[in-house]
Amino acid sequence: MNIDLQHGEPGQNVCTLKQRIPRPGMRIIKSAAAIILCYFVSFLRGNNGIVFYSQLAALWCIQMYTASTFKNAGQRLTGTIIGALYGLVFLLIRGQLVSNAVLSFGEMAFQMMNAAVISAMVILVLYTTVLIKKKQASYFSCVVFLSIVVNHASDINPYLFVWNRFLDTVIGILIGLLVNTVSLPRKKQKDILFVSGLDDTLLDGKDTMSDYSRVELNRMLDEGVNFTISTMRTPASLMEPMRDIRLRLPVIVMDGAALYDISENRYLKTFSLTGDETAELLELVDSLGLMCFTNVILQDTMVIYYQETEEEVHSRLVARLRRSPLRNYVCRRPSAEAEALYLMLLYPKEISEQFYETLKSRGMTERFKILFYDSVNYPGYSYIKIYNKNASRERMLSELKQILGLEKTVTFGSIPGKYDEVVHGDMNRVVHVLRKRYEPVVWSRSAKPL
Repeated sequence: MNIDLQHGEPGQNVCTLKQRIPRPGMRIIKSAAAIILCYFVSFLRGNNGIVFYSQLAALWCIQMYTASTFKNAGQRLTGTIIGALYGLVFLLIRGQLVSNAVLSFGEMAFQMMNAAVISAMVILVLYTTVLIKKKQASYFSCVVFLSIVVNHASDINPYLFVWNRFLDTVIGILIGLLVNTVSLPRKKQKDILFVSGLDDTLLDGKDTMSDYSRVELNRMLDEGVNFTISTMRTPASLMEPMRDIRLRLPVIVMDGAALYDISENRYLKTFSLTGDETAELLELVDSLGLMCFTNVILQDTMVIYYQETEEEVHSRLVARLRRSPLRNYVCRRPSAEAEALYLMLLYPKEISEQFYETLKSRGMTERFKILFYDSVNYPGYSYIKIYNKNASRERMLSELKQILGLEKTVTFGSIPGKYDEVVHGDMNRVVHVLRKRYEPVVWSRSAKPL
């Protein structure tokens, strides 16, 4: 059985991936393009100004996300304006006082006075950024101010440097914005629901996502792609590795037993065992001297009932997993009318096999959806999970499509023949294909997406 990560074992994966040297990302390529464009503009200007400052400003604007690009551009421009204005004020003051100060106090005294004035004006520079609520620009304001008053105050024409310093920065900002925001014409396919598995698909064997996939996926999510996750994980186990991903659509969790709204922290749809079914299964477990973890949804909260056992692995599992605010472990039996979302047993493999055969002999493998597989975190142990017969990812996907009003879907997974796009070994493939399908290049309004 090919399944992704089970409840209770975050951070592990059954797939061993080959280590690959990552290809240069677009941010690297865009940075190089911005540098050469700064040189080109400098040549057109007759090499007036200092291209270095343009290049610094351009690189500062080459960010992973468009919003960050404009934010950084604003910081850089604001800081440059403030620093240049105070630098100009200092030059005007210095031009009037320098000759008199040298004659009256001597060169050494003048240098000390000069240092004191510069230090005092740094206070004004920083305080100005506070007054206009642009504290993020304080560093750049000081850099520009000090580059003027420390390195170029004695130039033949320092005012020309102030102007060129400002112009160089503006040129760099414009080039950075141009390079980072201009792209080929693309048509966004917002009538398609993209659904991806998690383990062996987006995450590698260390339960992490590549930098490329994280950045590109967040960019497309910000731009409105209809993308969600379908996984065996619980919401708690899902959110741990996906905490930096800006998912906005409900996710299919617990192998289709529930549809969970991340933003609202609530369950939109569940396929639970009935109260009678839950009681019947718990009675069977008790009669065999076993213990199971009974997962119940109470007012959109996952409550996991269990009892103390002599199995050390049970104590270890509870101690590790109860730290999540999305998991609530209660050491007692559930109420008689409880409707479990699923039951989970974790025992040595031979005991699990015997219990599975008992379920099979009583026809319960036909009445319920039952998963039986080996544990990764606990060698020699196996899981058995018992769900409502109707709990499936495909059925829950149909529910989600109705909620969103979407008909078209593209699915990603690791099982050949089950998904539209099969992913195996290349954890960037989901995002590569997603980008091609979500925003294909178009060359004219009448042309079809490539």
